Amino acid sequence: MKKIIFTEKAPAPIGPYSQAVLKGDTLYTSGQIAIDPKTGDLNIENIQIETQQVMENMKSVLEAAGMTFENVVKTTIFIMDMNDFASINTIYGSYFNETTAPARETVQVACLPKNVNVEISMIAIL
Repeated sequence: MKKIIFTEKAPAPIGPYSQAVLKGDTLYTSGQIAIDPKTGDLNIENIQIETQQVMENMKSVLEAAGMTFENVVKTTIFIMDMNDFASINTIYGSYFNETTAPARETVQVACLPKNVNVEISMIAIL
């Protein structure tokens, strides 16, 4: 059986999906964007603030499943502009131990939900 993970400390889904699904010891998260869960507003003042909001949202989802960033084994980063990569990478990297950081790919895309600049999803294992 799969277990649906939900926390009010992260934005509620804006479609027919869950914040995350736990199957066995593996957690599959949906992509997080920079929605402030307290206000429902986008927090996209600049790419650093936007990325930090995404990572804080993801932290809340991981915590709801009893995990931390140390449990993350794979991430996918979708960005609108590859020129933002260095700024995104700096904020993203501050949430991980560099020696145990997960596998990752970063992909530039044409458009993201709500026209945000970055979306991140993760796979984590207990």
